[in-house]
Amino acid sequence: MQEELHEFERLEEEGIDFEESFAPTAFLNGNLREEVYVSQPNGFVDADNPNHVYKLKKALYGLKQAPRAWYDMLSLFLLYQDFSKGSVDPTLFIRRNGNDLLL
Repeated sequence: MQEELHEFERLEEEGIDFEESFAPTAFLNGNLREEVYVSQPNGFVDADNPNHVYKLKKALYGLKQAPRAWYDMLSLFLLYQDFSKGSVDPTLFIRRNGNDLLL
């Protein structure tokens, strides 16, 4: 285990904090499983219809359904790339190629 930890230390780069990495676009564009409506945000209120709501076509960052939509999209991509989903842990994807094992 210590060897793996030292390997991660070797990969660190100056000026990049891997523990504070943040990708706000990770949850964007995922397909939603159900219809989701949101109120009009400040600055984008339709003056003619201030009580109308927006029906979302895709997941938005911060939306409760966004992590699931992102996982569904990632899962389909990995399965298409010949990964198999773990039977005990469905977030673990495995791909075997000869003697190589990719997790």
